[in-house]
Amino acid sequence: MTENNKIQVQYYQSPVGELLIGSFKNKLCLCDWRHRRARQRIDKRLQNALKAHYVETNSSIINTTIEQLNSYFRQQRKEFKLPLLMLGSHFQQQVWQALQTIPYGSSMSYQTLAASIGNKKAVRAVANANAANTISIIIPCHRVIASNGTLAGYAGGLNTKKHLLSLEQGKTNNN
Repeated sequence: MTENNKIQVQYYQSPVGELLIGSFKNKLCLCDWRHRRARQRIDKRLQNALKAHYVETNSSIINTTIEQLNSYFRQQRKEFKLPLLMLGSHFQQQVWQALQTIPYGSSMSYQTLAASIGNKKAVRAVANANAANTISIIIPCHRVIASNGTLAGYAGGLNTKKHLLSLEQGKTNNN
């Protein structure tokens, strides 16, 4: 099996749940909740898009991702510096790029996020793009909330979303 047809994956136990981390050709393509409802659909989409299969092995990108996630959970990292491979439609990629501009410790409504990409009526499409994000935490879809300030859907679960937002706002400590 060559590097061209394998996605290197490892499991990572975070303080808020288990993540599946994957790299392809020295780029991070996956950092997603292992037990999310759409796990099989997401995995199939990634593998089909890359014409590759998961192989449980290590890579330098996975190691760097784990180091950066560990720093994040210790509240010592506010942004990630990783080469990303975002696989999705042009619209999804626009949303994922916009997500990366939401500052650490902040949140934004789906409506504001839709307006930020120049399509204020695309609230539902923005929510769907969030749900299709395969690079959780690093592409911070957990920072998007409902317009009324309540927490809405998250692949890792609402308790995980609440914990991540609290962590970023300094309301919890994982040392």
